Amino acid sequence: MSKPEEVVNQVPEDEGSDIGAGGLFEDPPDFYPPSPPPTTEHYTMKNGDDITLHLVGHSPLEAHTLWNGAVIISQYFEEHPEEVKDRTVLEIGAAAGLPSLVAAVLGAKKAVVTDFPDPDIVGVMWKNIRGCPMLAVDREEDRNIVADGYVWGAKQAPLLAHLGEQKEGEIGFDVLILADLLFRHSEHSKLVDTIQFTLKKKPDSKAFVVFTSYRPWLQHKDLAFFDLARERGFIVDKFLEVKTEKPLFENDPGDEEIRKTVTGWTVRWPTEEEKAAAKADA
Repeated sequence: MSKPEEVVNQVPEDEGSDIGAGGLFEDPPDFYPPSPPPTTEHYTMKNGDDITLHLVGHSPLEAHTLWNGAVIISQYFEEHPEEVKDRTVLEIGAAAGLPSLVAAVLGAKKAVVTDFPDPDIVGVMWKNIRGCPMLAVDREEDRNIVADGYVWGAKQAPLLAHLGEQKEGEIGFDVLILADLLFRHSEHSKLVDTIQFTLKKKPDSKAFVVFTSYRPWLQHKDLAFFDLARERGFIVDKFLEVKTEKPLFENDPGDEEIRKTVTGWTVRWPTEEEKAAAKADA
């Protein structure tokens, strides 16, 4: 995931000879490179509707990128709308929030799109929600999608509050979306914590985990996420593999075929039969 090259400002040795005392500690106006401006992407749905996606100009959390995983899972939901229609949806690490927007358009009961609680990132998610013509409402409280800040692994109560009162045994979200998050290896445990905290304890509830190994030499570390999920008692199934036309980061090193490949996996609670089988094998 290439980053802009560092800019080094060189000052001639004799330039300081006539600097006045008043400006001794002042940086010249162009000392620091300007922050990249916000960008805009577009996603066209199968019916021709256009979703405009605003992104922050730069973010150390990578929220300035429209990731392939977000696009691919959005296309999957369009092909399988039953996965999100009339269901509650939580997206974490969402950046622009494309999958949540698509889920809401497809009739999700409630979609909660989240990312790190940075005002700029959360503001952009709200901008994308309010700017989507297919999600226009007369009153804010009538929206079936909201944006919020969330730190992975934190308490789930603020997220669940968006769903209102839920019956005992029905607490949590039907669908979770994790698009292109697995490259953050140190956060795998917190990501699995979030699934445990927020995924409704029903066998038909699913966390959709979609990703590319953007650093092919670390693919084994990306995949270790699923080993951790299995250790925590979840069932993991691969449901998708798509090859993109070109890598997202074309100039990055590593096997290009791997960098063009997007895979999708579901993480879910086991059925009673699967629990019994696991106990028998133990």
